[in-house]
Amino acid sequence: MWIHDMFGVEKPIIALLHLDALPGDPGFCGSLDTVLEHAGADLKALQDGGVDGILFANEFSLPYQPVADIATISTMAYIIGALKSEIKVPFGVNVVKNPIATIDLGAATGAKFGRSCFSGAYMGEYGLYTSNSGEAIRHRKALDIEDFKLLFKVNPEADTYLVQRDVKVVAKSIMFGGFADGLCVSGAAAGCEPDNGILSEVYSVAKSRNVPVFCNTGCRHDNVRDKLTRCDAVCMGTAFKKDGIFNGRVDVERVRSFMDIVADIRNGN
Repeated sequence: MWIHDMFGVEKPIIALLHLDALPGDPGFCGSLDTVLEHAGADLKALQDGGVDGILFANEFSLPYQPVADIATISTMAYIIGALKSEIKVPFGVNVVKNPIATIDLGAATGAKFGRSCFSGAYMGEYGLYTSNSGEAIRHRKALDIEDFKLLFKVNPEADTYLVQRDVKVVAKSIMFGGFADGLCVSGAAAGCEPDNGILSEVYSVAKSRNVPVFCNTGCRHDNVRDKLTRCDAVCMGTAFKKDGIFNGRVDVERVRSFMDIVADIRNGN
């Protein structure tokens, strides 16, 4: 699998670096220097703790927008650019709810992968929205970044498909044509673990296509051994923060203790 080549380990752990609210967001603190300082501190803590990859996301651009402001995308590019010399592991990007902007940001920053809802039609608290995978794949090709890996969300957190379908059918449909580089299985919200049945079902159909499956939310110290039997990799953020609180700062000791468990798993224990 490409994840082994990119991250150099079995069962890689991709840490979410949740950026503070950005200029234009209601929660913006008023100082971009402070946002950058927090991002730099979290980056250092995650890397010192031993994670295998970083995923930059505008997690606190609340409430989310179906079309992100140019200021949001530009600020994310600025922050990543300012920190790039300090990034020691493969990194990816996610402009929340904005698949095309995620690809644009990846092209601008040299990111290795992007996570988003690259396909499907959904409804939730932010209304109705659709994603066009044909547009996304062609956009990636037009930007000449076909090595930029696309991690498709199978079941976006907090949203639901307009018409419910069997998750295996959804996974097979997303993988049809060979353009999905990874499948992400989520819980009901950030920090909520996905249903084991759904995770296992997606894992079972993706194996034959050699497409990695990511536990996308809710992996923690107490469940990682179980989750890693049902997926190939993990994307996680909340469990790395002080006291496991979503809006906290990254706690390097929580990262280290988690990665110690992962190291034990990789050693067959």
